[in-house]
Amino acid sequence: MILKDTIVALATASGVGAIAVVRLSGPAALTIANDCFSSIKAHKSLLDQKSHTLHLGHFMADKRVIDQVLISVFKNPHSYTGEDTIEISCHGSLYIQQEIIQVLLQKGARMADPGEFTLRAFINGKLDLSQAEAVADLISSDSEASHQIAMQQMRGGFSNEIQLLRDQLINFASLIELELDFAEEDVEFADRTEFKKLVARIQMVLKRLIDSFAVGNVIKNGIPVAIVGEPNVGKSTLLNSLLNEERAIVSDIAGTTRDTIEDEMIIDGVSYRFIDTAGIRETEDVVESIGIQKTFEKISQAQVVIYLVDLTKHSLQNTKYQTELESIKNKFPLKQLIVIGNKADKVNKETLQQLTNEIPELISISAKSKEGVEHLTNELTKRVNIGALNNQDTIVTNSRHYDALLKALNEINKVDEAILNQVSSDLMAIDIRKTLYYFGLITGEVTNDDLLGNIFANFCIGK
Repeated sequence: MILKDTIVALATASGVGAIAVVRLSGPAALTIANDCFSSIKAHKSLLDQKSHTLHLGHFMADKRVIDQVLISVFKNPHSYTGEDTIEISCHGSLYIQQEIIQVLLQKGARMADPGEFTLRAFINGKLDLSQAEAVADLISSDSEASHQIAMQQMRGGFSNEIQLLRDQLINFASLIELELDFAEEDVEFADRTEFKKLVARIQMVLKRLIDSFAVGNVIKNGIPVAIVGEPNVGKSTLLNSLLNEERAIVSDIAGTTRDTIEDEMIIDGVSYRFIDTAGIRETEDVVESIGIQKTFEKISQAQVVIYLVDLTKHSLQNTKYQTELESIKNKFPLKQLIVIGNKADKVNKETLQQLTNEIPELISISAKSKEGVEHLTNELTKRVNIGALNNQDTIVTNSRHYDALLKALNEINKVDEAILNQVSSDLMAIDIRKTLYYFGLITGEVTNDDLLGNIFANFCIGK
């Protein structure tokens, strides 16, 4: 990456649309754009215009008009990248988009790498590293919950919390380091009682952030929900009913579903990934056996398991049913398990009431008529722990941040032990420095080219 270059890329999605936006950023952005711009009403130089202004005119290739455009001017340092930036809004023809980009390249710009605009914003101090990563999360957010988390992080909620801890720890670290200069006098500049209180506070915050990753990760990627049960209990029908489309093949023939079928839907602002699985039973069919094996794999990956039983064929006291349900509970004791009795429309009220009395947590539905399906979706919302999201707490969604937090907690625990055991300042200082290092990895005070390359390679070009 060469920061002295002026970069260009299409900022809107590729393809034909009503309009497209071409972004240009770098030291020569104003000059290059001005060479290609001809204002409609009067001769106007973009170099003389104020920042954050719009200008209507023609984009020119020498004397040939390519399109009538609207040019936005953002002068450094008051731009997204912190550099002079130009955004050219043109008509969304593929030909026009490519012509404009080709002309800008001929004038001296180069094509931007993935995420290079945001990378420059980070390098120029417009965003810290966790905020920059939140930009990518915001672009890919597909639910209210994932959008809310990304917005909170992009506004600096997470990095502010880490930065506050880091600043407080640096203050004490400087006093510990000062003690090393007076080692022979055996003096203490850092109040150990106050330092221990700070360490305890850091431990508490780190543990809370680490615990939040379990919620944040599933919200970001969609909460996986496995629909399991014997063949022909209505698993595929339930999937179709939830999605309001014929996503899975429904048949009276047992074993129709031999592989997993997945699709997503949003319930109360949270994305759920429903997985229709092969029916669990003993079989000699090789293909069906593979499907059943995959069923248990999906159960292990799911956060919520919906166990479906056919109310017309099963008493809930049925030994086989109880054995299967207990087997799932024993294999996956930490899974949220919802027991659903399907085909309630084919069972009389007395039988249904008896079954409900025997198993109070049973939710009776008719997947075919969609009766009771809303009750199921409400139960899903209750079972998924998004209290931290509703309370506006900071939630960690990034695995890189999670790893750094774990390592920071490990190091601060060593500091806590050092205070307790009255370890010498020089040894304690080592663990404090390591804690600060992992804090710095999150916000970007500590970076290297490999780290930045790995993060921004996942961005779309033009952002």
